[in-house]
Amino acid sequence: MDRQKYVNALKKQLEPNVFNHSLALEACMAGLYDHFAQNNLLADEKATKEEWMLSGLLHDIDYSGEFKPTHPQKTLEALAKYDLSISETVHNIIKAHAPDLTGRKPQNKAEWSILCADSLTGLIMAVAFVYPSRKLADVKLSSVIKRLLKEPKFAAGTRREEIKTCVNPEGLNLPIDKFVEICLNSMKGISDKIGV
Repeated sequence: MDRQKYVNALKKQLEPNVFNHSLALEACMAGLYDHFAQNNLLADEKATKEEWMLSGLLHDIDYSGEFKPTHPQKTLEALAKYDLSISETVHNIIKAHAPDLTGRKPQNKAEWSILCADSLTGLIMAVAFVYPSRKLADVKLSSVIKRLLKEPKFAAGTRREEIKTCVNPEGLNLPIDKFVEICLNSMKGISDKIGV
């Protein structure tokens, strides 16, 4: 897999803020995969780490231009514009980030991860932007948790109920604090790439 080809396509296709969100979700998917792998919780998973990451990277490639009204149902068409394709596994993970629109309910850890983490990346970025430094490095886990659970008007578009499904035993079975911590640390690791 030549990741750079996909990145180049995304840069041409997406607005900068959506591109940065895509990089953030890719990082979260990598962090979640690593957590589950280190704790021997991927026995039934078919997707590779690269497929988890690629799903996060490409999940919004059709969120622009002529494809935007039908997002996220035009992933393959948007990729075809750049002579790119993805596996059925990656496509299914991408579809799971918007089950109400695609009909794909999460069926494994990769699919639950993308559903839970998608909206969380935006909340984490919003928390960073209220810090004087506007830097992810300064964001505390407690600040994200507080705004997620106790301040529904903060970043009101955040799909909080999706994020909170991380606790479901049939899904990720992760406490909210742990889930947010993994994603926050993953995003801090690429802060230079997403300008926060």
